[in-house]
Amino acid sequence: MGNLTRDPECRYTPKGTPVGDISLAINSSYRAQDGQVKDEVCFVEVVIWGRQAETCKEYLQKGSLVFVEGRLQMEQWETKEGEKRTRMRVRADRIQFLGKTKGTGANAAGPESSPSKAETTITPPEEQQINEDEVPF
Repeated sequence: MGNLTRDPECRYTPKGTPVGDISLAINSSYRAQDGQVKDEVCFVEVVIWGRQAETCKEYLQKGSLVFVEGRLQMEQWETKEGEKRTRMRVRADRIQFLGKTKGTGANAAGPESSPSKAETTITPPEEQQINEDEVPF
């Protein structure tokens, strides 16, 4: 669970499948050995497939609070200069919108526009479905 550090992005594969990116800031606090409370922030990149990517682009904005369920995904590629790169991202299976979304609050167009807790579930594209026999637990 965290806050978006920028507005969501959404693009489309050559076959027309929506794919989106969000970046979360996850804040946590702990008490150090000296008794002082320390705050730390972890930044996490999330990739979203299908209709959920479009929904995030439509309803979320920088600062929105979301809860993400998903799995880690390692990506590897080579740059034009021949350098190998890797990154770890979360591949979202489900995202819950918490708090206010675009169009809610004082500037909304009516009393039914109160802060929302919208929930949508995405299904990965068929070519990337998970075989349950391969899950290690």
